[in-house]
Amino acid sequence: MHQHYLIHKPHGFLSQFIYAKKRNKKLLGELHNFPDGTMAIGRLDEDSEGLLLLTTDGMMSEIVRSKSVEKEYYSQVDGNITIEAVDQLKKGVEIGFNGIRYVTKKCDAKMVFELPDCIGEGRKIRDERHGPTSWVSITLTEGKFRQVRKMTAAVGFPTLRLVRIRVGNIHLQLKAGEVQEVKSFF
Repeated sequence: MHQHYLIHKPHGFLSQFIYAKKRNKKLLGELHNFPDGTMAIGRLDEDSEGLLLLTTDGMMSEIVRSKSVEKEYYSQVDGNITIEAVDQLKKGVEIGFNGIRYVTKKCDAKMVFELPDCIGEGRKIRDERHGPTSWVSITLTEGKFRQVRKMTAAVGFPTLRLVRIRVGNIHLQLKAGEVQEVKSFF
């Protein structure tokens, strides 16, 4: 019988259980006693946080990572993002990927004016005297390396904090570091 988990990956953790390099890194196994064979479905980089699905079922991993499942991110960006920048994000922007230029697929993007409680304060990004920040929601069906960060930078608003808040119809409701076992994902 396979086991499935939802986790709110905190900032500073790797989306993995084993790290073979010499530097000491925080791993998912420090947050919960997961069974052997548990794997993260997709990844969030060390600097990103939010909803991460874990499973012992490799086939489930393939389903969730497919292009038919939407992933929604809230990105706190440097400056007050403009309607024009949001429209550019929606249409697709050119980013670098594996040394080549790539135009992202059309996506849903919108300004965010109120954050859900589960996002929390997070770590302090910077002092207010360095200028304003704002939030934008970006919903993708693709997932290139650091794609959201590259997209917001391409429209002139670099990402300062990135939180995945939804995978398919599963919404982030846990606080940072919390784990919840579920019967299934869909």
